[in-house]
Amino acid sequence: MSTSRRDIAHINQRTNRRSTQLPYRKHHLPTVHVGRSLAPSANAVSILFFVNSDICAYSVLAQGLDFAEGPAFDNQGRLWFVELKAGNLCFLENGCLRRVPVGGEPNGIAIDSEGRIVFCDASNCSIRRYDSETGETTVIADSVEGEPLFKPNDLAFDPVGNLVLTCPGDSRTVPTGYVCVLTTGGSIRRVASGFYFPNGIAFSPDGRHLVVAETRRQRLWRGGWDAGRALWLAPRPWASVGGTIGPDGMAFAADGRLYVAIYSGGAVKCIAADGEVEDVIAVSGANPTNCAFDPSGTLGLVVTEAESGRLLSFPSLGTGAPLFPKSESPISV
Repeated sequence: MSTSRRDIAHINQRTNRRSTQLPYRKHHLPTVHVGRSLAPSANAVSILFFVNSDICAYSVLAQGLDFAEGPAFDNQGRLWFVELKAGNLCFLENGCLRRVPVGGEPNGIAIDSEGRIVFCDASNCSIRRYDSETGETTVIADSVEGEPLFKPNDLAFDPVGNLVLTCPGDSRTVPTGYVCVLTTGGSIRRVASGFYFPNGIAFSPDGRHLVVAETRRQRLWRGGWDAGRALWLAPRPWASVGGTIGPDGMAFAADGRLYVAIYSGGAVKCIAADGEVEDVIAVSGANPTNCAFDPSGTLGLVVTEAESGRLLSFPSLGTGAPLFPKSESPISV
């Protein structure tokens, strides 16, 4: 669902946002392949700074990406994301875009307490962990209740270190998608099932509620979360967000509002505490896939967009709710 001029005018009136008139500049961001060569590549990725005067200023941090997804900030403040189609983990550091080839189809990312990158691999039906210090990648889960994981998509740590993940598989037209928890003790089980493509996932700022996007029904589910027992309590439809396809990845702001990427909708929607759509932020490209807040506040909300292959930054949207201290992720199951 596209954002109309009427929608934009309504948004500007309600939020009273003003765009900062940034000068247009163009820089080149070298790209390097970790483990292959640390020399700048001739195939540079451009950074373009410009203004979306309809709503708020934004910048393009990187472009030419092969289906960007899963943005997340590590303990050193580095911004990580994936190129799903190319099988790469990527991060920005010291003006360079660095690529880590891991194969498969990496998707959602979460960072554990050791600073390691835990990510979904849809094509290999597994959860994997990358250690940037050693360069090693380890499979930490690949089955649940005796069956292969159903093409895991996104994941998040809860307050005590349990890892909750969505498994949509091929549930676009049949409700066979489910949500799993990989506990700190290394066991894995389903906590909910019967979804039409469960996708993005996020914990409320206090960790007491879990929100999951059901993409093919264009809605978000919300329920209580019992971290001690690793249970999703009484989940129910909470917000209808629209979109031709529907909601994808999401992130909570520091004020408790939830920002949701609307795949095929060309927008990120802001959801209030009552589940109502409060704001609509237009995105350059029809297919925003995910979003994350910069803990430092410098980049604001970072959005991955697949149609244009860009990584976007909306600095004026502020900071996000702090992610939970994460215990060491399980070694194996």
